[in-house]
Amino acid sequence: MDDIDRLFRDYHQPIVRYLARRLGDRDLADELAQETFLRAMRHLPLTNERSWLFSVATNLVRDEGRRDVRRRRHLEALRADESQTLTIEHESITREQQQDQLREQAFARSAIDALGEKDRAALLLREEGLDYHEIAATLGLSVGSVGTTLSRARRRLVDIYESLVRERDAQGGADVA
Repeated sequence: MDDIDRLFRDYHQPIVRYLARRLGDRDLADELAQETFLRAMRHLPLTNERSWLFSVATNLVRDEGRRDVRRRRHLEALRADESQTLTIEHESITREQQQDQLREQAFARSAIDALGEKDRAALLLREEGLDYHEIAATLGLSVGSVGTTLSRARRRLVDIYESLVRERDAQGGADVA
């Protein structure tokens, strides 16, 4: 088995999962993961391959974000319109529970999206199991600052989430996300 097959087998799922969490779009995550592995194939052999792959994936997310701002705003507007047209009349408790779960996921996604780029990336990389050295290499930080960055990011995430909940409650339970 050659290096690219091994890299793909070992890192494809974590890369896709990381990208899906960053982007909120599994299909786009799959596309960017493919691009990550194409770039890896061109740069073999890799040193510190896990950090290299996550760095490339992170850079692809940034590039996509720059190209995709208008398209995402348009999709969010369409989702908001669709959400407003849903009626909950005559629906089962299961449907209501699904709606509650979707609202909570939207709140969590909004809170994550409201974080700064470095904070969001650090949290998601840590969630993928990268250690402090790998996060530092991926984000261009010193190893000593990773813990501080993660702590600050967690605190900001909680603050943002609680702020969104307070805002929703002040509006009488209407969706904010």
